[in-house]
Amino acid sequence: MSMETSAPLVSVTDLNVKFVSRESTVNAVNDVNLTVNHGEVLCIIGESGSGKSVSMRALMRLLPERRTKITGKLEVDGQDVLALKGKELSAFRGGKAAMIFQEPMTALDPVFTIGNQIAETVCRHEGCSKEDGLARALELLELVKVPSAARRLKAYPHELSGGLRQRAMIALALSCRPKLLLADEPTTALDATVQIQVLILMRKLQQEMGMGMIFVTHDLGVAAEIADRVAVMYAGRIVESGTVQEVLTDPKHPYTKGMLSSTVHGNMRGKDIEAIPGSPPDLRSLPTGCSFAPRCPKADDGCRGQLPPEVTLGPGRIARCLKLDDAPPAAKPERETALA
Repeated sequence: MSMETSAPLVSVTDLNVKFVSRESTVNAVNDVNLTVNHGEVLCIIGESGSGKSVSMRALMRLLPERRTKITGKLEVDGQDVLALKGKELSAFRGGKAAMIFQEPMTALDPVFTIGNQIAETVCRHEGCSKEDGLARALELLELVKVPSAARRLKAYPHELSGGLRQRAMIALALSCRPKLLLADEPTTALDATVQIQVLILMRKLQQEMGMGMIFVTHDLGVAAEIADRVAVMYAGRIVESGTVQEVLTDPKHPYTKGMLSSTVHGNMRGKDIEAIPGSPPDLRSLPTGCSFAPRCPKADDGCRGQLPPEVTLGPGRIARCLKLDDAPPAAKPERETALA
């Protein structure tokens, strides 16, 4: 797949997201740096609560402003996302960047038909008539392989199965031909057969439309199926990144290794799963040193007292750990994660 060599589609620099209340401050995302090229799929993986979904909502400016503090720099196609207001922000959402949510039943409006919801989005962004919007909605439902698309156009969300609702959600996200597609665990609620169908469909549409995509999941199998590059998140930080082959076949960070060893695969019959011990840290009071140290078999006092820097292991390949066995001698800590 060819990719543009110009400026990246997405550039995130020193992103920090805090949820502030009278009782506490939750450090949900901490010093995240990443880029996504045009036509590239970046998969962010990690346990629940690692900051994956919060990062995506920050990119779409969907977090509640009154209790959320966002710092850093977010650029999509050269546009400063944090500076957008009013009509500019509305035009950005759906027009330049769109999002597919984990549970379409809560993302779709239950009192409007599928056709009306897609047509409304098309009319809002492209200024066309209701008839043209409905015609475009029909085209989109056919594009995402919804059977009997003309009939489903008049259906309400509760009248569709989970798989069809997710396809309708994909059609809604693609309605205005966005350059960036954010997918927040869109196949988690689907059974295995439907899941693979939706993944193949999304990858096919992404390639045909030339979109950049950030796909959030905790499933390593899904990452292997759809990603070009992978970023592993833990406690709000990216602890490892590289190509999907590098990260999944030659992991460097103990957390990535633990995730892979605790994943069920074909040759595990009769063997116990090597689960990662302990639980993720409390984001209201992160430890001084490495957040993974309490669960890491390699951790020592140095790990618990010092935040590991990002170490460059090769082109576009980084890990954040003080115990990297095969880090090159000349490797120096760098602040930017090169996911280009």
